[in-house]
Amino acid sequence: MTTVALLLGYSATVACSTGSNGPAAPSPGLGSSGQPAPITSASPTPTPGTGETKPGIALTAVPRPDGSFDITENLMLPEATDILPVQLPASGEHLPGIMARTAPRVTNLKLLADNQSVRLETTTLTAADYLPLTAAATRIQLTYRLSGSTVRALPLPSPSTRAAAAIRPLTAGTDSTLPTDVTVTGGLLNAVCPLMTETRCAVGDPPDLTIQPDIPAGKALVVLQLDLPR
Repeated sequence: MTTVALLLGYSATVACSTGSNGPAAPSPGLGSSGQPAPITSASPTPTPGTGETKPGIALTAVPRPDGSFDITENLMLPEATDILPVQLPASGEHLPGIMARTAPRVTNLKLLADNQSVRLETTTLTAADYLPLTAAATRIQLTYRLSGSTVRALPLPSPSTRAAAAIRPLTAGTDSTLPTDVTVTGGLLNAVCPLMTETRCAVGDPPDLTIQPDIPAGKALVVLQLDLPR
């Protein structure tokens, strides 16, 4: 329950076991009217070229008013592959409590392998799968819409834009050691990484809050607290 407690602000003394950089106080929880607590660490600069000019994964998530995300993943592998394992971001084992209600779904999936479009048998994913490539490739780009991974705040008293969401690269299973950069384009208030030892992975201060760069792909499950666009 540490992830949920940290995001929802139930206690400033929760042990760091699910996704951020421990001592800083969490931002206020879903339905809270308070302002986010200041975060004192300096904003990092993501490693240039991760997922594009050096092996790794670069994920950019654009939040939408309905709680879905438009996501682009750029993956660069150290060796070519002709089959791509993919996995959805949520897992009841690592996302207890309120986040266990999520049911992630990927739609409008498109794939480029070494800049060549790959025809997919389906553009919708509701579970882990394998995507065969036309030819072995080292540079892969996925674009898709992720829905069902967000839990919105209850309206108190009017409709709120506050929400919690879980994201993870679809391609995280290709190599668990690949450095991974996750970027959310707006509204980010807090982030925890449940699979990391130091679980609080938000860095900086809103509105310039970012997520710790170079997270190993096998641990790049990120639970966000954010304000969705109106």
